[in-house]
Amino acid sequence: MYFLGFDWNPEGTLFKLGFIQIKYYNLLWIAAFVVGWFLMKKIFQNEKKSMEKLDSLFIYTVVSIMLGARLGHVFFYDWEYYQNHLVEILLPIRESANGNLFGIINGYEFTGFTGLASHGATIAAIIGMWLYCRKWKDIKMLWLLDRLVIPSAIGACFVRLGNFFNSEINGKVVDKSYFLATRFIRDSDDMPAYKAMALTKQQTENAAYKAIQHNPEFSNILESIPYRHPAQLYEAICYIFVFIILYQLYWKTNKKDKPGYLFGMFMALLFIVRFVVEFFKKSQGGFEDSLGDVLTTGQWLSIPMIIIGLYFMFRPTLEKE
Repeated sequence: MYFLGFDWNPEGTLFKLGFIQIKYYNLLWIAAFVVGWFLMKKIFQNEKKSMEKLDSLFIYTVVSIMLGARLGHVFFYDWEYYQNHLVEILLPIRESANGNLFGIINGYEFTGFTGLASHGATIAAIIGMWLYCRKWKDIKMLWLLDRLVIPSAIGACFVRLGNFFNSEINGKVVDKSYFLATRFIRDSDDMPAYKAMALTKQQTENAAYKAIQHNPEFSNILESIPYRHPAQLYEAICYIFVFIILYQLYWKTNKKDKPGYLFGMFMALLFIVRFVVEFFKKSQGGFEDSLGDVLTTGQWLSIPMIIIGLYFMFRPTLEKE
C-alpha cells in the first residue's frame, strides 16, 4: 500500500501583528533555541556550571548562529543577488515592486529572516564559542562543543521542519506513486507567486495558491505542478536520530570525557546526512556549476565538515586539552 502523493500548501505565516508577520519558520527557529537552552541547562547543572555562564552562552549562540546562517546563505548561495541588495543582507525585508514597508517606504516588503545556511551557521557557531571561551577562561572550547552539539542536532531538525512549512529547499521531481511524494504548490520554481496571481487573476498570493488547489477551474494548473521529494523531512528525521545518538552517548557513556569526540561525531553524522540528502534535492545554486556540476554546493561544503568530524573522533587523545 502506498500514498498517491499529497498537496502541500500552507501559507507559511501563522498570523500578523500589524506589518510584522509571524511565520512558522521563525517560530521553529525560536523553538530550537528554547529547547536548546533547556537541554544545556540540564547539562550545565550536571557539570556544576553556573547559570550566569549559561545565560552568556545563550547570547553568544543566538547571535553567532543567526549571523553565520544568514551570511552563509548570502555568500555561498546567492551573492549574485545580494551584491546589488546589500541592505537586505541583515534586514528582514526584500525589494518588491508593489511592496510598502511600514506604510512609509515603497518598493520593499517585510519578509522575516529567510535564506539561512547550515554551513555558515556551523562555522559561525564555532567562532562564537571561541569568543565565549575567551571570556570564560575556565571553560575549554572542546568541552563546550562536545555538549553544545546535543541541542544543535535537535535544533537542525526544527529548522528543516521550518523549511518544509515554507515550501523551500524542496526535492527533485518524483513519481506521484512514490511514498511521501509531495506537490509543493508554492514551490518558487514550479509556481512562483507572481505567476500564480497572473494565472488566477487573484489579488494576493495566498488567494491565488488556494484557488489553484481548490478551484476546479484551475485543475489543469494544479496538474502541471510536479510531485517532489520532501527532502526537508528526510533531513529532519535523520537529525532526530543524530540527536538521540549524541544524547545517549553523553548521558550513558564516558565519551564526553574524550575531548572533541562528540563534536566530531556531530560534524561527521550531520554532514553525512546533508551530503546524502543533497542527492534528492533540487539545486540550491551557489558555486557548483564552476566546479563541473559533479556535486552540489551543499555537498562540496559538507566534505570538509565531515573530514573535520572524523579527525576529532579518531585523533589521539592528548592528556591536556
